[in-house]
Amino acid sequence: MIRKILKWTGIVLAVVLLAAICTYTYISVSMKSRMNKAYVFEKESIEIPSDSAALARGKHLVAIIGCQDCHGSNLEGKVMNDDGAIGRLVAGNLTKGAGGLPASYEVSDWLVALRHGVHQDGKPLLFMPSHETALLSQQDMAALIAYCRQIPKIDNTLPENDLGPVAVIMSYLGKMPLLSVEKIDHDKPMIARADSAEGAAQGKYLAVSCSGCHRENFKGGEPLAPGFPPVPDITRAGHLGQWTKAQFIATLTSGKTPEGHVLKNEDMPWKMTAQYTRGELSSLYDYLQSIQ
Repeated sequence: MIRKILKWTGIVLAVVLLAAICTYTYISVSMKSRMNKAYVFEKESIEIPSDSAALARGKHLVAIIGCQDCHGSNLEGKVMNDDGAIGRLVAGNLTKGAGGLPASYEVSDWLVALRHGVHQDGKPLLFMPSHETALLSQQDMAALIAYCRQIPKIDNTLPENDLGPVAVIMSYLGKMPLLSVEKIDHDKPMIARADSAEGAAQGKYLAVSCSGCHRENFKGGEPLAPGFPPVPDITRAGHLGQWTKAQFIATLTSGKTPEGHVLKNEDMPWKMTAQYTRGELSSLYDYLQSIQ
């Protein structure tokens, strides 16, 4: 009797294991196909300014939309994560030093990356939030490119991305933002310029950078990856909706909540939001408070 139980237990476990292997193999092949798909978009070009005001705006955008969080303080690139489960996630060297962008990288290549989420060769960029940068105004897009094109060369050759099983499965299930190219409305034109007046309209434009973690409705939800905390609701209906504007601004510039909780920058990038102007943070607060 015991032998029969052990025999059938072994058979069931073998079937479950085989099913798991087959399922993962299917998911892995599917994700590799999507990651290697070649996209073709019509080449675009915009006038790139060189004046000090535009470069200052570009530098500010690099700071507040998260470029430095992933690509490093000097945009030299870095390995963001390297473990067996999630894998090795790499943000590229955006300078033209060794290991960085090729000399042939033109304005049209910047645009296809920022507006469509693909490499110079047409293949998808991985974990690049192009679905957010695609919504930049033409004025800001030009300023951002202008600043990035004149940053000093830094030699930094990095390894390739190498996704682990957790990243593969979560990306397949839509739980990790792997392929922004699949999330973008590629026919949507750029607006000429964003509203620069302090208020909810400016806040809505700025809040795009919050949507990657807090979701498009800013209601938060499940953790972004295993081991991460749940993502909070930052609308008026959530806990943050109880904060005053002064408390909101203090939290996003100091990393310390009104309740005394110290935020981990890797969970909530307050060191990035600390670089917003007070007027921008005020506008962001106004917009988030307008969402029930």
